[in-house]
Amino acid sequence: MAATTENLPQLKSAVHGLKEMSENEKSGFINLVSRYLSGEAQHIEWSKIQTPTDEIVVPYEKMAPVSEDVSETKNLLDKLVVLKLNGGLGTTMGCTGPKSVIEVRDGLTFLDLIVIQIENLNNKYGCKVPLVLMNSFNTHDDTQKIVEKYTNANVDIHTFNQSKYPRVVADEFVPWPSKGKTDKDGWYPPGHGDVFPSLMNSGKLDAFLSQGKEYVFVANSDNLGAIVDLKILKHLIQNKNEYCMEVTPKTLADVKGGTLISYEGKVQLLEIAQVPDEHVNEFKSIEKFKIFNTNNLWVNLKAIKKLVEADALKMEIIPNPKEVDGVKVLQLETAAGAAIRFFDNAIGVNVPRSRFLPVKATSDLLLVQSDLYTLVDGFVTRNSARTNPSNPSIELGPEFKKVANFLSRFKSIPSIVELDSLKVSGDVYFGSSVVLKGKVTVTAKSGAKVEIPDGAVIENKDINGPEDL
Repeated sequence: MAATTENLPQLKSAVHGLKEMSENEKSGFINLVSRYLSGEAQHIEWSKIQTPTDEIVVPYEKMAPVSEDVSETKNLLDKLVVLKLNGGLGTTMGCTGPKSVIEVRDGLTFLDLIVIQIENLNNKYGCKVPLVLMNSFNTHDDTQKIVEKYTNANVDIHTFNQSKYPRVVADEFVPWPSKGKTDKDGWYPPGHGDVFPSLMNSGKLDAFLSQGKEYVFVANSDNLGAIVDLKILKHLIQNKNEYCMEVTPKTLADVKGGTLISYEGKVQLLEIAQVPDEHVNEFKSIEKFKIFNTNNLWVNLKAIKKLVEADALKMEIIPNPKEVDGVKVLQLETAAGAAIRFFDNAIGVNVPRSRFLPVKATSDLLLVQSDLYTLVDGFVTRNSARTNPSNPSIELGPEFKKVANFLSRFKSIPSIVELDSLKVSGDVYFGSSVVLKGKVTVTAKSGAKVEIPDGAVIENKDINGPEDL
């Protein structure tokens, strides 16, 4: 049976009995569920969608350059807070703790690199850009221990937790914890759209406003390209844009990413879930919708406060049904990018692809650990020796899925500056100083093992066994 608003009173009273939730969390959760049950889903009229103009999605290269004046740069940076979304666990890559502590390069983790980047800004310009980590109840304890190692860094590090909401048992529509599921599996963090109320509820928002901070730069902690950009910050301050979403040109790998549209005079995010079935192929084409959301967001702090206090941030609800321990449960989530339509003078900025370098899987890890990138001041920069603007496509089989297994299968990461594509399946090991060029596939048949010898140079080859080497 489908749940209706008649399920609400029973759910409300069950939620009020949950001691693990704060009053803010209870009202936030009930609000979300009420909106979901009233079926307020926003229907997009396809014919009204317009492609945004350059005024709304500003080309990065058209933004004014930043002055060489150190004091002007310091003034800009003194208005900024950097917030990294740190609620995710490295489970897809076989790690148990927060994803941000996976080693990315030269023995440094995502978090190490972020701290080094901000510390360099603070040292260079004499500013005090704070780093804020939004944790979930899954990552909080581990992160608290990890940030202790940065006590001597020239960066103020703040942490706060996003909301903790109860999973709802689908068939009875009651919170799972009120039925005795009190361990972690009874709860969930409701997506990164929760960043705005949680920043406010934590008291951090008011604290930053009282220090004269004006903008927060929000990005996923696993996006190595999401570094502070002075050109964007300056543009927003000058043009009084309350919200800015960084978008970048879509490639065939990004067809599911949300895109920016103009709709009834406002800029808004269009996600694949909102697209009527008959238009999904059109949405995925890179002809009509040429850009996608990188989830690098710049938002005015006063505007966040005003909108959270007015309870105006009614982002599209993303229902996420799951089965946990054999029980069908429902999680309702929201995404931060969807908030764009509630802010005044909101824009997108069409940034170079280098600002979007997420590490979602070990195939991404291979890219950033290879000679395709170098590390300078905590920034991962692309090797200029590669002439092809796009990165090689890399597909690694399940034997490489977990970080530990991935690392054990490479004596050293191969050179891939001239690689177009790599596909590896089966029990394959790589020696040290291997060079891969063009299109390479390596397939170990079932029960067989393929070892690529040290120093091998492989160009445009299909390798199915030792005889092909």
